Parts: sequence; structure tokens; C-alpha cells
Amino acid sequence: MSSTLLSRRDLDFLLHEWLNVSDLTKHPRFRDHSRDTFDAVLEVSEKLAAREFRTHNRTSDLNEPHFDGTRVHMIPEVRQALSAFAESGLLAGTVDEDLGGIQLPHTVHRACFAYFQAANIATSGYPMLSMANANLLIEHGSADQVREYVIPLLEGRFFGTMCLSEPHAGSSLADVTTRARPDGDGRHRLFGQKMWISGGDHELGENIVHLVLARVDGAKPGVKGLSLFIVPKFLGTDDGGRERNDVALAGLNHKMGWRGITNTLLSFGEGSFRPTGESGAVGYLVGEENRGLEYMFHMMNEARIGVGAGAAALGYTGYLEALEYARTRPQGRLPGHKDPSSPQVPIIEHPDVRRMLLAAKSYAEGAMALVLYAAKLLDESTVLEDPAARAEAGRLLDVLTPIVKSWPSQWCLRANDLSIQVHGGAGYTRDHNVEQFYRDNRLNPIHEGTHGIHGLDLLGRKVVMDSGAGLDLLVARMRQAIDTAPDDLIPWAGQLSARVDRLVTVTAALWRDGDAELALSNATLYLEAVGHIVIAWLWLEQAGLAVGETGTFYAGKLAAARYFFTYELPRVDAQLDLLAERDRMLLDLDPHVL
Repeated sequence: MSSTLLSRRDLDFLLHEWLNVSDLTKHPRFRDHSRDTFDAVLEVSEKLAAREFRTHNRTSDLNEPHFDGTRVHMIPEVRQALSAFAESGLLAGTVDEDLGGIQLPHTVHRACFAYFQAANIATSGYPMLSMANANLLIEHGSADQVREYVIPLLEGRFFGTMCLSEPHAGSSLADVTTRARPDGDGRHRLFGQKMWISGGDHELGENIVHLVLARVDGAKPGVKGLSLFIVPKFLGTDDGGRERNDVALAGLNHKMGWRGITNTLLSFGEGSFRPTGESGAVGYLVGEENRGLEYMFHMMNEARIGVGAGAAALGYTGYLEALEYARTRPQGRLPGHKDPSSPQVPIIEHPDVRRMLLAAKSYAEGAMALVLYAAKLLDESTVLEDPAARAEAGRLLDVLTPIVKSWPSQWCLRANDLSIQVHGGAGYTRDHNVEQFYRDNRLNPIHEGTHGIHGLDLLGRKVVMDSGAGLDLLVARMRQAIDTAPDDLIPWAGQLSARVDRLVTVTAALWRDGDAELALSNATLYLEAVGHIVIAWLWLEQAGLAVGETGTFYAGKLAAARYFFTYELPRVDAQLDLLAERDRMLLDLDPHVL
């Protein structure tokens, strides 16, 4: 039986036939790698994810962490899985060799980590945050901070978090009130609370490295007054021991999904613990004061792509489990074959079941293509020799990041919904994994910025910055695919071309008089329309490689592309029409009528 985590055949297609990831080995950073090493690490990832992560996915969902007022308790399989992950070297997969890393391309590492996200999204959240935490400190921390915190993070001895939201300020970071008081010896003392902190407290390692946004006493209001601090759970002592920092777990949040990872309310500086006998949690400034949000965006953007990748992985594994179920579950007979004495047919023989499976396939495989395309852009933005080409890759990644986060979170959740439907009545019971996949994936339209916030980011920032250079670049990439499409795909290329042209016109119309409130009142609709156009572009490129090839794999690619162009791309027409009208209903609506 083939794996129901992800399709290795599809990953090979995306990495090697489409993205030509082996071309990256021409660059000095990746010269010690080859397709053989890429294939080997993918194989290790698939086996490790199946053996150590998927095996406790249901157990950790049914036995979520609990807090007894003193410490957090969780099932032992989580620690075992994370230890195995650390031993694999994947925590430092993309990191420089001089820090103990493997220097894998982000594209390959993202595909590897998708196996773990498909196997167990909650347990994989611990290393996802730790890797992003370490990468931020490598980029913006001091040499001492890298030595003291990054190396243990990459070895799996420490774990990392990101502490932004507060009970009164979720996504509104301008309203952060956690304060930092200079301590006189280069340290700061932090006071405040942070909410919704994944991995915020546990006993899985020796320490937890909290990256905390706070406002130094006297700093200006708003996001420009935020600084970033390392606040470890434990502090080293002069005698080589350790003492508890004044970071206390105030409680666990109990979510509908991702139940295996602790989600916490943390209190800083409330006197639960008093390091060196003084009040306040000890924190160490990262970089310069008042640049905290700038630094934190390094981790936030990595986490946003990680959330999109996790959503794609959950949609993908749900689709594969539904496909396997549909092939083996007999039910009913086809129209025209009503003889009750005749055998029932597998439900995959019913056209409506095939519709649901094909839709889920188009969402899951389209989302995985988007995620890996973004990872390839990240690689190109760091290793291409031509500065202009590096800048172009970075600009395109900036434009695509809100789509990478949000499109899989919306449409792979829909794939999970369809996977439940394929299972019928069994789908919403705990006898099958698909109901948990749906609950887990439902968190992703909220994780790392809500769906609506990324609409504001796309329309309000990404497509207008640098006089629209990012949108121009995206459009140019799509038109290149349109112009080079094989003859067999010219009708699809024409359909995409018409929507791309319309997108350019509508975007200009939205901003024609500079009324930001009106333009952004339908930003979510804009995000969804652009997302579908982008996925259609990626399906056109994949279909172009499948044309003329033989075998069921390529036939499946063409079928999924055909579905997307036939059933999905036309959705954007009504969205673009509404956007072009600059409808004021949501802006002018009296909230008292709701």
C-alpha cells in the first residue's frame, strides 16, 4: 500500500521535473549536494514521519497536554518523536555547516518537513517554531546569542517560541503593552502577558527560548516603539547551574485542533519566580531598540509559509486517505444497474465521489506546488549570483507570501471537508483520521495572521509597494507561462490570460483615487481572487509538463488541471466584477443591524 502521508511521486515531479531543484547544486552553497542526497533525505523524512509522528497523532489528540498548577504533562511519544527528529539533523537542515547544519536548499527541506506536518501537525509545531526562532537569531542576534541559544536549538536541547499577541491585542501589535525596563547591566526586566503562545511551556528539553516583543520604558507608541528580547525559561547561574526566570504559565488554551502542542497564556515579571531576587523576567535585547517588529518579521514570514505548508500537507494526507477509502468501500450501484443481486461497486465509481476527490486533488497538489515554488524563490533570493535576479526572487516571494499562507489554509481545509464527505457517515466519527485533519486544519486560516489580515497585506502593501513592481513581476511570470504553453493547452492559457489582464485592470481601479478604506474593504475578496489566479498559473505549468507523457500519474495531473480551469478559475469572474464595482456595502454597513 502506498503512503497516505504525501505522494512521493508528486514530490519528485514538483522538485525535479518542474522546479529543477538540482540546478541549485551549481551554486557554491549547495555544491556538496545532488539529487541522490535530496532523494535520501526525503526517504528518511517519510520513514521517520510515519514511524515516529503519525503513530501518535490520534493519541496526542485524545490526550492533550494538561497543567496541574505546577507543571505540564503530555504523552511520552511526543518527546520520543522530537528526539528522533533532532537526531536526524533536520533541525539544522538549511543552516550553515559551521553551525552544524546540512545546508540543504529550502525547497528540499520544505518538502521533507511536509511529511512531518502531514503525519502530525501538532508535534511538528515544536520544531517548526524552534527552527524559525533559530533562523531569526542567526540573522539578527549577536555572536554570543547564537552560541548560547541557537546551537542548543539546532541540537534539539532547547525549544523556541514567538511571543507577540497579548490578551487585549491579538493581531493589533501596535497595542502591545508588555514593557521592558533596562536593568543597568545590559539586561532588561520584562513585565506583561502573552497569549496564544504555541509551545510556551513544557518539559521536552532543557530550556525554552521565548522571543518577546515588548516596549522599552519611554519608547514611542505603536509598532515603531517595539523591541525584541530573548527571554529564556531558565537562566544560567555563576556556578554553572540554572535558575527559573520569571516566566510563568498562567494556563493552557484548549483548541479544536493541534491538541498535541501546548498553547499558553504566559506571565512575565509577575513574581512567580524571582531570578537574583529581583522582580521582572530577565530579557536580552536582540539587535537595536525599536526594531523588534522588523526582526520578528523574519520569524513571522517563515512561520506564515510554514502554516501554508502545514495546511497543504493536511489537505494532501486527507485526500489520500479519502482516495484509499473510496477505492475499497463498496456502496450502491451505478444508474442503469439496479439489480439488487448484482455486487455493489466501490464508491469511486460514482461520478460525484470522483468530483470530490478530483477537487481535493486539485487543491492539495496545487497548494503543495505553491509552497515549494515559494521555497525555491527563497533559495534563489540567497544564492543567485546576479544581484538583480536575487532581488527579483525576493520581491516575488514578498508578494506571494500572503497567498502562500492563506490559499492553502482556505482551500486545503475544503479538501479536508470533501475527504470527510467521501467517507460518508464514517467521516465524522473518530474511527477515521479525516475528522481530525479537518479540525487541525481549521486553525490555519487564523494562525500567523487571519485570512482577512493577509488580504489587507496583499492589497494594501504587497501589490502597491515600489509603485506596483511586485504585482508587475507576478504578472510577468504568469504571462511567460501563458505565452509558452503547449498548443494543447492554448484554451487554458487563454482563460488564464483573460483573468490576469482583468486583475491588472481591477487592481488599478481599486486604487484610482487613493481611498484606502474603500479599496481595502473587500481585500479578502481580492486575496481569494488572486490566489485562484496564481494556482491556475501553477497548474498550467504542471500541465505543460504532463502533455504528451504516458501513464496514470501524468493523466492525473492533466485531470486535476482540467478540473481547476473548468470548475475553479471561473469563480474569480464574479469576484473581480464585485471588486471593479468598488462596492461600499461592507464599508457603509451600520453594525447595529447585525
